[in-house]
Amino acid sequence: MVKFVSILGSTGSIGRQSLDIIGRLPQVRVAALTAGTSVERMSRQCREFLPSLAVMATQEAAEQLAEEIRDLPIRVSWGEAGLIDAATIPEADCVITAVVGMVGLKPTLAAIRAKKRIGLANKETLVCAGEIVMEEAERWGAEIVPVDSEHSAIFQCLMGCGSRREVKKIILTCSGGPFYGMDREQLRTVTKADALKHPNWKMGPKITIDCATLMNKGLEVIEAMRLYRMPLEQVDVVIHRQSIVHSMVEFVDGAVMAQMGTPDMRLPIQLALTYPERTVCPVEPLDLTSCPPLTFAKPDMDAFPCLRLARECAAAGGTACPAMNGANEEAVARFLRDEIGFYDIYRLVSGAVERVPFVKEPDLEQVLAADHAARLAVQQL
Repeated sequence: MVKFVSILGSTGSIGRQSLDIIGRLPQVRVAALTAGTSVERMSRQCREFLPSLAVMATQEAAEQLAEEIRDLPIRVSWGEAGLIDAATIPEADCVITAVVGMVGLKPTLAAIRAKKRIGLANKETLVCAGEIVMEEAERWGAEIVPVDSEHSAIFQCLMGCGSRREVKKIILTCSGGPFYGMDREQLRTVTKADALKHPNWKMGPKITIDCATLMNKGLEVIEAMRLYRMPLEQVDVVIHRQSIVHSMVEFVDGAVMAQMGTPDMRLPIQLALTYPERTVCPVEPLDLTSCPPLTFAKPDMDAFPCLRLARECAAAGGTACPAMNGANEEAVARFLRDEIGFYDIYRLVSGAVERVPFVKEPDLEQVLAADHAARLAVQQL
């Protein structure tokens, strides 16, 4: 079990749930907290958990926070340098990366080089630079424990696996989002309000929209390939509306192992902190006698082409993945501002991927350049 934790993105959904778990684990303390511009919420968190360092996204927000907590012995910083500072603070032995988007990449790499345990909740880190990240983790001996419910499920299914050669297939489950069963014609007129109504999970707006387009599951396919060193053809997706089976692993002998549980992110968050131990968790246990029938179906990649596009980019590798991710972040932000329609997300992302020059084996700077170029391409399109 870890002793001190830094949380990158403490005021978001994963960050708040992480603090809820930490508040119930007397052995674990907070070393650093970072946030965007939610000064009031960060101020409350600082007073409750007393980190050594608090970081805001902007200088203005940092100055406001410093004034709010001037009576506390907490250092306040801001920006990317502050994020990296929080990720490498000496007393922390674990860093939960719960920030959204590419902003999490450099701090995660810094934490890896500082030999921290990474509680990984930032998909973009592995989607955009997974090969670089995993090579660095191996080089520095940093432990990566996934926090996403699906990847935590796979992690748990593999805990007793003798060799990865025993694994035939990873099966990611997908709720199908709010628009499951709808065809292309019906989806043309859906609104932001419709897309933000996820049937099973309470999450931030960006990831909720990604769940509606199924891009989130496409990102998880790429993430699974990198995290578990699996080729694309050994990573499948099935629609599972109930969100009770969080993912599965099929082994070469035909056995299928599934991790099941109540849909609550606090369980995988706690495991990332206590691994290899398991401790009592506040999540309500799954009652098999009262849970609904469990169903599974193939995803409709015609109605939800973002999943197909993600698999195509996964097959291409290289800068296709960071280009797709950057374009998707830009397009989703515009959808959330009511500037574009639902299917414009796919149109803009696929168009941007085609425009960005492809590099097969990019270094970190080329990854970041592809991300930037894709965002510009979305603006132009």
